[in-house]
Amino acid sequence: MSRRLGPGNALRTVPSAGCRHALETYLCILNVRELEPGIYRYLPLEHQLLFEFSEKDLPEKIVEASLGQTFLGRSAAVFIWAAIPYRMEWRYDQAAHRVILIDAGHICQNLYLACESIGAGTCAVAAYHQEKIDHLLRLDGKNEFVIYLAPVGKV
Repeated sequence: MSRRLGPGNALRTVPSAGCRHALETYLCILNVRELEPGIYRYLPLEHQLLFEFSEKDLPEKIVEASLGQTFLGRSAAVFIWAAIPYRMEWRYDQAAHRVILIDAGHICQNLYLACESIGAGTCAVAAYHQEKIDHLLRLDGKNEFVIYLAPVGKV
């Protein structure tokens, strides 16, 4: 859940350097009741999922993009975090990329805690084919690109 502080700033459930929140959360929904399989984007201020698009053979494509890690294609959902570097760069210059990665660690740790609380499992994944995963999410790979994934499912 988020709370707006004013124009351009909001409190969220994870810290972010300078309150810049340079990461977007996408969900690759594969097997979740009441949700159509496809790619969704999480809207933190509204606390909602926005359906982006469906994709034929999505489980196979997420496995291919993750270098053959089949457990991603068998999960209920895959959380995918993409960086939008400009949100940090204008403020932190050369240090921007370091703090984006620190923020990604905070976010994924919160996912681990949330999964544990509901009896689900997750596994942070940083091994993937950059161009394939960016293409799958329809990201340009320059102004926005994937930096981290984490499948979620029943233990």
